[in-house]
Amino acid sequence: MVRLRRRACLALFLCALFVLGALLALRTLKPPLDDPRRRRFPGPWPEEKEAKETPAQTDSPAPPVGAQHTPNLDPLPVSSSLHVFYYTWYGTPRFDSRYLHWDHVLVPHWDPQLAGSYPKGRHSPPEDIGASYYPALGPYSSRDPAVLEEHMRQLRAAAIGVVVLSWYPPGLADDHGEPSESLVPFILDAAHRYAIQVTFHIQPYKGRDDNTLHSNVKYIIDKYGTHDAFYRYKTSMAQRLPLFYIYDSYLTPPEAWANLLTPSGSHSLRNTPYDAVFIALLVEEGHKHDILSAGYDGLYTYFASNGFSYGSSHQNWKAIKAFCDSNNLLFIPSVGPGYIDTSIRAWNKHNTRHRVNGKYYETALEAALMVRPEIVSITSFNEWHEGTQIEKAIPKKTLTRLYLDYLPRQPDMYLELTRRWAEHYSKEKEQWLM
Repeated sequence: MVRLRRRACLALFLCALFVLGALLALRTLKPPLDDPRRRRFPGPWPEEKEAKETPAQTDSPAPPVGAQHTPNLDPLPVSSSLHVFYYTWYGTPRFDSRYLHWDHVLVPHWDPQLAGSYPKGRHSPPEDIGASYYPALGPYSSRDPAVLEEHMRQLRAAAIGVVVLSWYPPGLADDHGEPSESLVPFILDAAHRYAIQVTFHIQPYKGRDDNTLHSNVKYIIDKYGTHDAFYRYKTSMAQRLPLFYIYDSYLTPPEAWANLLTPSGSHSLRNTPYDAVFIALLVEEGHKHDILSAGYDGLYTYFASNGFSYGSSHQNWKAIKAFCDSNNLLFIPSVGPGYIDTSIRAWNKHNTRHRVNGKYYETALEAALMVRPEIVSITSFNEWHEGTQIEKAIPKKTLTRLYLDYLPRQPDMYLELTRRWAEHYSKEKEQWLM
């Protein structure tokens, strides 16, 4: 009996040693910090849970944080005819070493005699941000992978099929932000997980002209053109070409654009591997003819404030569409849920357009559908400074601020409205084609 007990104890001891050895062996299999598997399965790994993150100092993405699994997609499809303008200029101390854009300056009035009548300074996040609404995610960083993932979930819930990414060339940024071109691969990957595509909204950086845009287009197509999430528009000739929105295109003379966008231009992109569909911004009525002579393929209106410009005025869309149809141009009207930028431009109240519990948005969508557009663009997903966002927002009150909100509806009300109109738009398009 004693002998059996000894054998049993020895067996238990050997078994314990085996289990301990196996655990130690498995621990050594954890990939090192620079292993590419950490990009695919970003963790957090056990020893990193308590690690303090190093703020980003350059135009490089923050380390991936949080699991990025293949999502369970909504069974309802997204619409590639529904484009939304998207911004990656936001930053926080955790990811960017400081707040970016949430601390926006109060822009002075252009008339020095009136400028003194309005407040000066800048906002102080997180309680005081440069927006009239408060995001459900709080003031976030565009470099935060968890934020990017949540944005794609919201876009998918809204049935939006194409993200129009605000883009500056590497090393360049707007006046209030930092370079963010290095985020593009992460945005493409995240969009692909949600069956969403990405195109580019090329901003008017200093020195932009037909020559630099030539380089920009080549860079974008060479670097991202083979990605599964890279958007291509199917033309009437059954070609699938990249599509680029050119913001403030009117700043460059049409004669200069013609060098790039007409077949006989001195450095034309037409009928080359870099040919694309180029969409100009229509602001004034006279820009229609400039856009045509420049060689553009279409135009969009961007601004969400009805009446702010000729292009953004709903009453003009029928005439604009007729002009485009007669000149083989693509008309992309831009709709928005409202407009309020007084948190950064206190003097601009006359351009405020109240949301009226979603009715303003629905009126704009209805006006767009009336002209039977092939594509509708939405201004915007997350331009918080101008209050055009459809991203989730929450009620917020501080000692010094009372933010606007979507009450009595839920934080996702504009995502739901967008989905409902996307379904209606799809049915209408089917009728148009019959």
